[in-house]
Amino acid sequence: MKLRNAQWEKLEPLMTGKVGDSGARARNNRLFIEAVLWVSAGHRLWHDLPTRFGRWNTTYMRFVRWNKNAVWRRLAAQTRDDRELCAMLEHIAAYGDAWSMRIAHRSQRADSRDSFAAAMQHVGGPKPVLSTEDDSTLHWLRLVNE
Repeated sequence: MKLRNAQWEKLEPLMTGKVGDSGARARNNRLFIEAVLWVSAGHRLWHDLPTRFGRWNTTYMRFVRWNKNAVWRRLAAQTRDDRELCAMLEHIAAYGDAWSMRIAHRSQRADSRDSFAAAMQHVGGPKPVLSTEDDSTLHWLRLVNE
């Protein structure tokens, strides 16, 4: 997905990081939005972002900040007169919400695993056993220990 020139003309005045704005200045807001569209429209991984969009981790961190601050939703609300542009921005906002939920879920799972392991260690319970069925590395360890 790419922004058409008419769509960019509607978005440009709404963007942060312009000359005259306080805070950091963005190099190319249009390229950033097109990079986010590339990732979100194709459900691609951030580290697969083509170099023409810049460094993937910089783009990702900016996406996360904008998502936390509901910038995508505000932009969508301010561009209701262009249905296609509004739909693109709503899609990015929905992608950002799903991404945030995924990160939160992973964090909760990790916390839960850590809490369980600490509780088991505290009560002297069994330590988690690693599966030796499918892991080729553990297969070699089992052979050495026999």
